[in-house]
Amino acid sequence: ETEINDGYDTLEWVANLPESNGLVGMYGFSYQGMTQLYCAISQHPSLKTICPAMVAYDLYSDWAYENGAFCYQLNLAWAIQLAAETARLKQDFSAYQILFLASRNLPIYGLSSILEETLRKYCPSNFYFQWLKHDRNDEYWRNLSPKNYFENIDLPMLHIGGWFDTYLRGTLNLYKEMEKKSKFQQSLIIGAWGHLPWGNKVGNKFFTDKANNKINEIQITWFNKYLKGVETTNLFSKNIKLFQMGKNKWINRKTFQGQNTTEFYLKSTGLANINDRDGRLVKNNQDNYDFQEDIIIHDFWRSTPSIGGHSSIPNGVFDRRELDNRSDIVTYTSAIFKEDIEIMGEIELEIYATADTETFDLSAILSQEFKDGKVYNFTQGYIKVNNLDRAKNQPIKFSLQSTCIKLEKNTSLRLSIAGADFPAYSINFGKNNYQYNYQNIDIKPITIKIFSGEKMPSKLILKRDKIP
Repeated sequence: ETEINDGYDTLEWVANLPESNGLVGMYGFSYQGMTQLYCAISQHPSLKTICPAMVAYDLYSDWAYENGAFCYQLNLAWAIQLAAETARLKQDFSAYQILFLASRNLPIYGLSSILEETLRKYCPSNFYFQWLKHDRNDEYWRNLSPKNYFENIDLPMLHIGGWFDTYLRGTLNLYKEMEKKSKFQQSLIIGAWGHLPWGNKVGNKFFTDKANNKINEIQITWFNKYLKGVETTNLFSKNIKLFQMGKNKWINRKTFQGQNTTEFYLKSTGLANINDRDGRLVKNNQDNYDFQEDIIIHDFWRSTPSIGGHSSIPNGVFDRRELDNRSDIVTYTSAIFKEDIEIMGEIELEIYATADTETFDLSAILSQEFKDGKVYNFTQGYIKVNNLDRAKNQPIKFSLQSTCIKLEKNTSLRLSIAGADFPAYSINFGKNNYQYNYQNIDIKPITIKIFSGEKMPSKLILKRDKIP
């Protein structure tokens, strides 16, 4: 709440240190990336450039919630960590022990009374409980989000993200807005990284030594240019540097989004949740092919578990073979590719679906299936659907995490859809209110129907560089 004023005072102090030339640059990731944005908002004349890494531009949609769904596991873990550090600094060691132990064994099924009392006491500004309370993008979020104060802000910026970072959409939203309006250089680097660490392995996937982090050297080069006037290399000639998974190499580009679009339509026998071969992804929405529905049951007693991706702990790439055999997951798999396919940028879903409750969730995960049967996720998305607000017989549209990957020939593309991804996201019990939880004795399983066919053509939309 005080970052803007504190940032201004800090910049004033740094700019007037004895050996300072009066020009200041900032770097740092996550919350230290956020403080850069707030410092920029202060418009101190000494701040000449920033390097925000893995940030939320809009606190509601880029951090706390994803398409209306509360990012439960990461938000709770961060709240407990901050509360524990606050208790330690205040030397309340009994409270610190309660919070520290909770951080080691995250209480994903609810807070005990003593833990909740301790968390409320030491969680800064009680933000965790405020975030739960404000589950729509209302005035509370508009007052906090950097996005709403950035209209007149313009600086050279080096934007840094990761394909499996939970805040990638914030990094990209900030970059895209600045790239449109800025008169200064805006550069973007995205690696095959999660929020931490930034290395050559994320989850169970090794992306070779080429994926290693060289951000420190790049930032030094950047600061040499904008704080000292020394340009030693032409690293940013195309302004965008992306790590392409699959091919496992860095590529330089002038634009982020792939220039071609390919659509895959969902096709099913109606048993795509029973047999992982009964659901298919097909390129042509053939005339008059049969309408079909797949039914999945979201049972809160055994919610579909999280594994990898960008919003769970741990994040990254994991083999989904066993998980995709669950009957509460429907899978749609393409034919084996005869040529390599390059995917780049946003991935969109248009799903015709409904449920027998006020609200329901959809989790969508894209994976690459290999000839040996292994199924490795590479991007995903999540949405909370409000049945009361939407028009009937209209598709549910939402974006998955942006990505950059080459799918090699002799592999396939798989889409997995479920009604939960827990504990990455809060369990949806069919009500609008997230306070509606396990304590309510009338909660029931949710029946979700996924439709496909000529009349309800559910489809996956990819941005591509090349079409085979």
